[in-house]
Amino acid sequence: MRVDLFDFELPQDRIALRPARPRDSARMLVVRPGGTSPFEDRGVKDLPDLLEPGDALVFNDTKVIPAQLEGIRVREGVTARIGATLHMREGGDRWSAFVRPAKKLLPGDRIRFGTDSSTCLFGTLDATVAEKGDAGEVLLVFDLAGPDLDTAIATVGHIPLPPYIAAKRPDDEQDRIDYQTIFADKDGAVAAPTAGLHFTPELIELLDKRGIERHTVTLHVGAGTFLPVKAEDTDAHRMHAEWGAISRQTAEALRKVRARGGRIVSVGTTSLRILESASRETGELREFAGETRIFITPGYKFRAIDALMTNFHLPKSTLFMLVSAFSGLETMRAAYEHAITTGYRFYSYGDASLLFPENGR
Repeated sequence: MRVDLFDFELPQDRIALRPARPRDSARMLVVRPGGTSPFEDRGVKDLPDLLEPGDALVFNDTKVIPAQLEGIRVREGVTARIGATLHMREGGDRWSAFVRPAKKLLPGDRIRFGTDSSTCLFGTLDATVAEKGDAGEVLLVFDLAGPDLDTAIATVGHIPLPPYIAAKRPDDEQDRIDYQTIFADKDGAVAAPTAGLHFTPELIELLDKRGIERHTVTLHVGAGTFLPVKAEDTDAHRMHAEWGAISRQTAEALRKVRARGGRIVSVGTTSLRILESASRETGELREFAGETRIFITPGYKFRAIDALMTNFHLPKSTLFMLVSAFSGLETMRAAYEHAITTGYRFYSYGDASLLFPENGR
């Protein structure tokens, strides 16, 4: 499909720079394609009333690491400032990363991230550029490995705020709290599963009382989620790999939900992508652990989910393509126009939507 079909104009003042407080006070647009009134303005706190006992919510339990690193490259006495966003772990001592400016780096270059101290114990972390790929991607091999590397990254790194927020303000200590869901458990993401940011203990209690099940999956969200689709046609776009997992117990529990007539509601596009990656053509969900490059565009046949709670996404992004595949392109273009007109807040710290499928269930 033509990528420009997924374009729209978003006023800059619609981009949320901080989350709603409390988190579950955010607005939520309910989208029911094909109905006489397809859009309903509600709030995140209304979620228990919009679901039925026996339905199941699926959350992503990935945890965001401070994966934004700033450092200095020294080559033959000449220095250059380098910024790196880690996006996928490739081994105990190595990460794939997007760097800027990429033209300043060559394979074999050494980069010191952090302060000017001489050792990592005092706030620096050294790495070697092992490989250089396309679009600013490099493979960094660090001088530390395993838990020692994790500790060093946590010390010298910053929370990797999305570009549309980072361009307007620097990250701060509050972001270490705000840019993390209450389900965060497994280190590895460099971007938050933002639909999960809306949940609070109070909302969870209401969902439990309503008889809504809760299950978790893991997808370590990579920085590729922020990359624009530069191709003119979706067939030419290359997705970056992300690692995810669904346990045998979770797969069995969700199969039982479906078997008794309950609905599986994905909290976020990241949960959706790992659920669909782990689903057979018959719709049977299975245990899964590995990389996924799944790219969902209109025409895709959904197998694993019945509804999707998600935030509002960027124009011409793979995520807007995904929601358009689920609820219909024309429906979602109209839904976003409604959201813009009525003052919804967009993107990672913005408001939510609850989407139902184009063909219903």
